[in-house]
Amino acid sequence: MFPAVIIGQGVPMMLPLLLLLIGIVLEHATTVRVAWAIGQAAFIGWFISSCYKAVTGRDPLPHGITNDTSHVFRFGFLRHGIFWGWPSSHTAVAFAMAATVLILFPQKWWLRGAAILYAFYIGTGVSMTIHWFSDFVAGTLIGTAIGITVGKSFALNSNL
Repeated sequence: MFPAVIIGQGVPMMLPLLLLLIGIVLEHATTVRVAWAIGQAAFIGWFISSCYKAVTGRDPLPHGITNDTSHVFRFGFLRHGIFWGWPSSHTAVAFAMAATVLILFPQKWWLRGAAILYAFYIGTGVSMTIHWFSDFVAGTLIGTAIGITVGKSFALNSNL
C-alpha cells in the first residue's frame, strides 16, 4: 500500500496543473474551472489538516513491534511539526478533491466512481503505512466537508 503515499502527494499537485494546461490550450472553460476547483479543494485540505497537525502533534505509526502509541498527542504549537499525525493530510486532500468532483459532476457515474475509489485507495493506503486509522477517519471527514463546500461554490457559479 506504500504507493498510495507517493500517489497521494503527486496527484493533488499534478492533476490541477495538467487540467489547467489542457483547458487553456484547448480553450475549454469547463476544464479550466474544474482545475481551479480541485486545486482549491486540494490546497484548502492540505492547509487545514496542516493547521490541525501543528497543534495536535501526534506520534506517527511505529514500524515493527513496539508499544501502542496511538493515544500519544503532543498538544501545543509545532511540538511535533506538521508532517506527522492527526489528521491525515493525504486523506483530507484526496477526499476534498473527490467530493468536489462528486458535486460538480452529479450525472457522470464513472467519474464519480473513479474519484471515490481514488480517495479510498489513498486513505486506506496511508492508514496501513504511515498513519493511524483514526487519522484516516478524521482526514475523510475534514476533506469531505471541504470538497462539498468548494464543489458547491464552483457549481453555483457555473454551468458545468
